[in-house]
Amino acid sequence: MADPDKIAQLQAALEAYEPGTGLFDRSHEEEKAPVRKRALGLLDQRARSREELRGRLIKAEFEPALVDEVLDDLAGSGLINDSRFAHEWVRQRAERRGKSSRALDMELRDKGVGTADRAAALEQISDDDEERTARAVAEKSARKVKAAPTERAEYDKHLRRVVGALARRGFNQGMSMRIAREVLDERIAEVENTG
Repeated sequence: MADPDKIAQLQAALEAYEPGTGLFDRSHEEEKAPVRKRALGLLDQRARSREELRGRLIKAEFEPALVDEVLDDLAGSGLINDSRFAHEWVRQRAERRGKSSRALDMELRDKGVGTADRAAALEQISDDDEERTARAVAEKSARKVKAAPTERAEYDKHLRRVVGALARRGFNQGMSMRIAREVLDERIAEVENTG
């Protein structure tokens, strides 16, 4: 389904176009058309950073100069905007995937988003948010413990699994170890009380 904001932006761009100004080069626009079509198709799937979109278009063997022109056109009409992309990426990935701000920063960097846009987007995650997200990830992992460990090696094995779940999402080691111990101890008490 088409995004109403994208449609409105395209309509505004069409209305701003003034025919007969002599600035329109039909053959050049025809050269850009397949690049634009592919770019819009990719943007229709999901939002993308400028650099990510550029990489996909170059990989599709479009001429880099044409790709850059199309990307400039799309940026000018507001269809690509790294700041908005980064903000939305952080919001969704932190909420749905339980990612740490460090992991999100690396993902955005890999997508070619600049330092300032990454930093601004990551400001929406507070230390409390980060802690809550880490705790939710740890609790989900600790739910796999069905019986209280009978020896230290078994406890350590469970602890490594919970810490590993946190580490894979980019949480720092100190926070991961502290939260993992708290959550694992809570889970063990819970299974002891129900058993």
